[in-house]
Amino acid sequence: MVEEQVIAGQHYYHGTGRRKTAVARVRLYPGTGTIVINDRPFLEVFTRPVYQATVRQPLLLTETLDKFNVQVKIAGGGTTSWASAIAHGIARALVAAGEQYKSALRKAGLLTRDSRVKERKKYGLKRARKAPQYTKR
Repeated sequence: MVEEQVIAGQHYYHGTGRRKTAVARVRLYPGTGTIVINDRPFLEVFTRPVYQATVRQPLLLTETLDKFNVQVKIAGGGTTSWASAIAHGIARALVAAGEQYKSALRKAGLLTRDSRVKERKKYGLKRARKAPQYTKR
């Protein structure tokens, strides 16, 4: 795991989260609980409560919602992938911040990378597995 890092006099913990093709680079700074994603406010990026809950889940689980400011840079994928990748990155950064959070995050499945990605299309088929309709005559 990545240890504490310092840039411009500020200490932070780093974690990388991934889901499908989305990659989130997460930094946790000691603070009041603000979440910034790609230099935009958290509630502006994720308008649906489901995504908001997914992103906040690791912080709520470890009771650190008001102890860290979260700064995220994310690229690739869609909104569902973004939310899951950010949650994965926050969980990894929390483990870097303190080993006492690891068991709770592991039990909730937040430290495991969801390895499901879109299957590639094969030649002779219409999609990954759908074959053209069979005609006997």
